[in-house]
Amino acid sequence: MNAPSLLLVLHDVAPPTWVDYQPFVEAVDALGTVPITWLVVPDFHKCNALQAHPEFRHRLDKRLARGDELALHGYFHCDDGPMASNPRDWFMRRIYTHEGEFYSLSREAALTRLRAGIEMFHRYQWPLQGFVAPAWLMSEGTRQALRQLPLAYTSDAQHLYRLPDFSTVDAPGLVWSARSAWRRGLSKLVSDQLEQRWRQAPVIRLGLHPVDMRHEFSRTYWLNTLRRLLDEGRVPMTKAHWLALQGDRRDRAA
Repeated sequence: MNAPSLLLVLHDVAPPTWVDYQPFVEAVDALGTVPITWLVVPDFHKCNALQAHPEFRHRLDKRLARGDELALHGYFHCDDGPMASNPRDWFMRRIYTHEGEFYSLSREAALTRLRAGIEMFHRYQWPLQGFVAPAWLMSEGTRQALRQLPLAYTSDAQHLYRLPDFSTVDAPGLVWSARSAWRRGLSKLVSDQLEQRWRQAPVIRLGLHPVDMRHEFSRTYWLNTLRRLLDEGRVPMTKAHWLALQGDRRDRAA
């Protein structure tokens, strides 16, 4: 029997969000070897280009040396497209999130941003296998663009997708909405129920956001959940490593 796995994923990684993540990351490091997947934004909100932050880039270099993974997470992580033209798109882009950068992009626009992100990873000699769209929102144009690029996977909240064919791999994930006290309370109730449902799941993803780290209630939940899943025998690994193992097992079974 293969041991069940655990994937710890930090979203919205950028120079201004490091102050949120730092205490949590230090607590995780104190637990032992727990690889982390960092979803890196090249120019967060168009005013935090990594080019201008060599110390932060050096910190990411050191995380890679520890065995962590860096994945591309949008380019600007903000929705700068024209105003939505129908109620559904307006809800998704203005109520659900203001950061669905790839929700409405054409194939050409998505290719431009994706290629710029890939080039940045190459410039800093960071291995790159995965792309995750902000808020997991991707237009059909984005999906078409991803089929043309040398990336191994993308994901949404509950699945990983092998590229370029978008074959689906179940990978259930816990994620919070932590912007207000009632959202945090509801998120914990839902997460507790999902964790029980997924006790036998081969893998569980923990998808953390900077806002989770700004509140003791949510920050404590994530650290306690991580400890508990590790104590239950789940093996921590990066998304890319776990997905590669699934491919190896699939090949052996063929």
